[in-house]
Amino acid sequence: MPVKVLMPALSPTMTEGTLAKWHVKEGDTVESGDVIAEIETDKATMEVEAVDEGKIGKILVSEGSENVAVNEVIALLLEEDEDESALEGADTSAASTAGGGDSAPANDEKEPAADKPASSGGDKPAAAAPVSGGERIKASPLARRIAANEGVELSGVSGSGPRGRIVKRDVEAALSSKPAEKAAASEDKKSADAPASAAPAASGWNPDLTGLPEYEEIPNSGMRKTIARRLTESKQQVPHFYLTVDCELDNLLSTRKQLNEKAGEGVKISVNDFIIRAVSLALKKVPAANSIWTDKATLQCKKQDISVAVAIEGGLITPVVRDAGSKGLAEISGEMKALAGKARDGKLKPEDYQGGTFSVSNLGMFGIKDFSAIINPPQGCILAVGAGEQRPVVKDGALAIATVMTCTLSVDHRAVDGAVGAEFMAEFKKLIEDPLSMLL
Repeated sequence: MPVKVLMPALSPTMTEGTLAKWHVKEGDTVESGDVIAEIETDKATMEVEAVDEGKIGKILVSEGSENVAVNEVIALLLEEDEDESALEGADTSAASTAGGGDSAPANDEKEPAADKPASSGGDKPAAAAPVSGGERIKASPLARRIAANEGVELSGVSGSGPRGRIVKRDVEAALSSKPAEKAAASEDKKSADAPASAAPAASGWNPDLTGLPEYEEIPNSGMRKTIARRLTESKQQVPHFYLTVDCELDNLLSTRKQLNEKAGEGVKISVNDFIIRAVSLALKKVPAANSIWTDKATLQCKKQDISVAVAIEGGLITPVVRDAGSKGLAEISGEMKALAGKARDGKLKPEDYQGGTFSVSNLGMFGIKDFSAIINPPQGCILAVGAGEQRPVVKDGALAIATVMTCTLSVDHRAVDGAVGAEFMAEFKKLIEDPLSMLL
């Protein structure tokens, strides 16, 4: 019986997508891990890999098709012992997922395991396919990688994918006994399943257009709809409060100039790189500010995974600098250049933007003096950074001119109290105004 190739859910908020491009055609032979298509999601355009080997028997959804529902059958794959006759009468109905539809589809193998704040240890390479009793265990590449990262023995996991293949959701089910992961999974499920209460404000917004001049109607992309829903949800459900400080930049600008003069070819450290470094070090000193609220527990994250807002065509996305507190300025600079380039080219993978414990949004390059950002759920804080500009200041009782940058912290009062937010901002300001301390 031909294997169904399903429209995958490539992000937690994705319910439908656009099949942007096929990399294969009918009759092509594919192996597990081969890139077969590009899918435009509510976040980015991403490549989709095959999870089974075989021959493309029939493509059911053509290139450029929009609003393709998650789990819809987009192609049929013939296995080794099958020919085209097996396609006659083949079932092409959409797959159903167990557990009320909150599990990923069987071929949803491009999405990595969600970053869990309480987890320790870095990423490990995917393990080779395990063997049990002389027989190869059938598992997708992503399932093997998650299992290697989390120390799960695949021989003890039951597969729910095609032909009993172990897929991502099977490994995640084996991890469900960990308390911190339970809390995080509970919140992720609420965020994914709860739009019923939050969505009406975003999806049901139909203002009175009477009297408007002639206009062009631009259809809302999946990304635009997701931004609308999530930010409406954040402003309605998250109790924001705001803390603002002015930071003098002259020492930082001088240090940056000296470092860039001495840096190797291709290295150019930006003010934003210093800001990311300062945020991560301030979070190390005030770990309570690196927290996420859930109804069951407040999750205090052990690493500083900094989400950085990047403007792209049609919206914005927040790629993540992982464990920024352990990285120097040059490494942060290199990562940000690579992530920003991938974001603008639509080549970010889910592991590049999912997770994150704290966000930074910098509009200083546009000349914005100061602003207040909307918190990026489920994170507890986001720092809005304005432009550095010359302003009069008082030093030792005398008037002077300094380059000053205004920064405003938006805080989720459920997870982070005012005193904690103030302590974080004091540490951040100290680091920005004494940049040599970031080099220690």
